[in-house]
Amino acid sequence: MKILFINASPHGETSHGYGLALEMIRSLGKSAHNALLTRDLGSLPLPPITQDYAKAITSREPDVSRFDVSEQLIREIEMTDALIINTPMHNFTVPAALKLWIDYVLRVHRTFAVTPEGKVGLMRDRPTFVIVGSGGFHSGERAWQGDFLTPYLRYSLGSIGLKSTHFVLLQGLTHGDEAVADALQRAREKIAEHPLFASDNTIIS
Repeated sequence: MKILFINASPHGETSHGYGLALEMIRSLGKSAHNALLTRDLGSLPLPPITQDYAKAITSREPDVSRFDVSEQLIREIEMTDALIINTPMHNFTVPAALKLWIDYVLRVHRTFAVTPEGKVGLMRDRPTFVIVGSGGFHSGERAWQGDFLTPYLRYSLGSIGLKSTHFVLLQGLTHGDEAVADALQRAREKIAEHPLFASDNTIIS
């Protein structure tokens, strides 16, 4: 199994979600370099979408050289068997760095087709895990704010064919060490329910 790890947290390796993602990767026994591809959108931000790219997207005879970044990101997904995304919730939804990645990956005639029923994904489905870190609570009985991140990502990824998407929530991360420990334990238990991890106790140790 080859894994693509997308990190969208500006905290990088100090992010609780980043650490959890590494636990997931280790538990799969895939620590070899050629089995893991990491793209850190915080330390290596993507270039902004330009007028030339926008023109190419809407052209019937586009300059394909404008799709170089988009093509690279799409191929990174295509060459892997599982996708892990670590993202914070910024102002109810995804951070700008992850939104830009999505804007490059969702490309008409390449990762989705337009039909009378809407967008139809052209990519092969694969297990996708989205670790969502938030200082407050947006799900469950303690929720006090809206969540536009999970429905948006589920719909966006699904529109290109990635429908096996699982969300792992790390909530209340600004509520002290005990809250962080509780969030991590709940997340590990959630992850262990998936068949990829159910038979491996490493991740819940």
